Amino acid sequence: MRRVLAIVRREIGSIVHSPIAAAVLCVFLVLAGYFFSSAAAYYSLVSSRALSGGAPDPSLNLVEGIVRPFFTPVAVLLLVFLPIVSMRLFAEETRSGTLELLLSYPVRDGEVVLGKFLAALAFLALLLVGTLADGALLGLVARPDPVPFATAFLGLLLLGGAFLSLGLFASSLTGNQIVAAVLSFGALLAFILLEWAGTLVSPGAARVLAHLSIMEHFGDFAKGVVDLRDVAYYVLFTTFFLYATTRLLELRRVRDL
Repeated sequence: MRRVLAIVRREIGSIVHSPIAAAVLCVFLVLAGYFFSSAAAYYSLVSSRALSGGAPDPSLNLVEGIVRPFFTPVAVLLLVFLPIVSMRLFAEETRSGTLELLLSYPVRDGEVVLGKFLAALAFLALLLVGTLADGALLGLVARPDPVPFATAFLGLLLLGGAFLSLGLFASSLTGNQIVAAVLSFGALLAFILLEWAGTLVSPGAARVLAHLSIMEHFGDFAKGVVDLRDVAYYVLFTTFFLYATTRLLELRRVRDL
């Protein structure tokens, strides 16, 4: 475990000192703030109109009016920005030739993969912590239920972890960061479009495709519901691509012997 933590510290230092990470952090938080302010403004407008009519709409609530309209676009932002974060994890080391040096150390391939993944996950957590400021602002003018915010945060962490695991695998395939980002984004987009492809097949096949769609499992988290099937999907998805990346490194090590 000490070797994994050493790799985590190494990768976090590399990420923190990267101008790309700073740009991702700033742009992500600005866009997330825009989505929150837009959702809050629209909810306020609809609520005012309902109250002026003399009969409040019972369907109006903070979860459907603000939480879901806020966190769903944030999930889409992760689709755009996380491939940029993960693209350099292996591709840069392959390009610079330091990957062979890293693999020559007394460290297992799985420890290298896990260390890089945990470092990227820590950066993801930093991105998501920034969105908590929006929830704090909402708490100044209302009394929102904290449960939907907590479950949505958990859902984004699981979803982002799945994105990063696939991005890590794509980064291990090439020494070009741009190619790694494009491969990661394209593969993730394909997993999202699986649900749309269900309109072209039989109902049974459509249900299977919908279950495989990576965004399909995020919806309940934004509603304040944690379904263990959704958690299991993201955990299995992440584990599969981390395992695939480890196997790829093992093949590369054998090839270089």
